[in-house]
Amino acid sequence: MRRRTREARPVARPSRHGRHGRENRSPVVRPPLPPLDTRIERFDVAVSTAAEFLRSAWAELRDVSFEIGIMPPSATGAIPRWQVLREQKRIILYRVPIERLGHPHIDDDLHRRMMIEGAVFRAAAEYLDRDPWDLGPERFRFL
Repeated sequence: MRRRTREARPVARPSRHGRHGRENRSPVVRPPLPPLDTRIERFDVAVSTAAEFLRSAWAELRDVSFEIGIMPPSATGAIPRWQVLREQKRIILYRVPIERLGHPHIDDDLHRRMMIEGAVFRAAAEYLDRDPWDLGPERFRFL
């Protein structure tokens, strides 16, 4: 009795087949999702847009650095929401106290953004030693 020996030969498949001999399938990934929108990013955008408006309106603020800090250094008494450093030309806005201690009368994105922008205006007004309403009178003309 004679035995036949089989050699393992690779099977030639057309290039359209995958590794398991099936045709290509549609991609498994979903369409691109919108970017994540976090509270930190919304705070950063609100501060930067208000700061750019103030810099364009007031020449004294063009060289001032608006910075965002998480929490102020330990303080006794009231918790500061911002710190003005005139000698260093810096205004530091503290995100957590502004968000947690500010209570907008309507809790939605628009009023939270207005609360953040109000803090930027008050900090800039303290830096300039002016009233916050004097910084952007045309901005509040509709009221």
